Amino acid sequence: MKELWVEKYRPKSLDEMVGQEEIVERLKAYAKTGNLPHLLFAGPAGTGKTTSAIALARDMFGENWRQNYYELNSSDERGIETVRTKVKEIARIAPFGGTNFKIIFLDEADNLTADAQAALRRTMETYSKTSRFILSANYSSRLIEPIQSRTAVFRFRPLKPDAIAEYIGRIAKSEKLKITDDGMEALVYVAEGDMRRAVNALQVAASLGSTVDAEVLYKVSSTVRPEEVKGLIEKALEGEFLRAREVLDRLLIEYGLSGEDIVRQLHRTVFDLNIPDESKVRLLDRIGETDFRLTEGSSERIQIESLLAHFALIGQDLSKK
Repeated sequence: MKELWVEKYRPKSLDEMVGQEEIVERLKAYAKTGNLPHLLFAGPAGTGKTTSAIALARDMFGENWRQNYYELNSSDERGIETVRTKVKEIARIAPFGGTNFKIIFLDEADNLTADAQAALRRTMETYSKTSRFILSANYSSRLIEPIQSRTAVFRFRPLKPDAIAEYIGRIAKSEKLKITDDGMEALVYVAEGDMRRAVNALQVAASLGSTVDAEVLYKVSSTVRPEEVKGLIEKALEGEFLRAREVLDRLLIEYGLSGEDIVRQLHRTVFDLNIPDESKVRLLDRIGETDFRLTEGSSERIQIESLLAHFALIGQDLSKK
């Protein structure tokens, strides 16, 4: 695996972006005018925030874009001293090549402390003539209001299946891979709207052969087939608790899944069950409770077995109706 495909096939311009059409059109307008305000990119991981910033810099600055594009990650050093020293030093540097400003991309800005964010706000104001900031955050609500009000907000949404399939198709064609129809469906399921996850899963699967199918993708991504998870829930609802427990053992031991992984897939599958909405509400309520308990550090086996037991009790109520 000489090169990560995520980097190898990263879009080189805004025209190559997929899945965020509205955002791309707004960014193209900035690139066309050669000017932009401070920006805030908010949204889940793998939806194109970093790629959009790089593509915007390429379109705006041309071949010399690297001289006027600086990328920092706030999760590495999140204190006030980082903003007062490293960020401030970069912000005060004059742009190269006769451009009016440079772009500073601050990834995971929502990890900055409140004091660091206050210092960043002052830096954004002081050096706005020479620098434009693009802040990336998974949760924009964690940024202080003064920063949010000084930026144009772009909200990235999870990528739709068609967008993922289109982009993966490009990579498959370039790498001479054959992706079966069930393989593409599996890839979309595994990705959950995250393009980075989809590309990485494809690269690992491709290392096993030139034909990529569902079986390989579920294996390399440590993801359980949706039908298996659905079968687990249905066995519990039918009162076959011990058989459901056997399936759970297989998921934990053979697949090596964590409790959080199983709970997340249970949550996704509940919506596909052919049961009344009232019962789905009760199932989701118990799943949410189990997820909270696991997050707090409870025993995953005990909590998930308890969850299956509650499913069995809900199934008893269903059978009485």
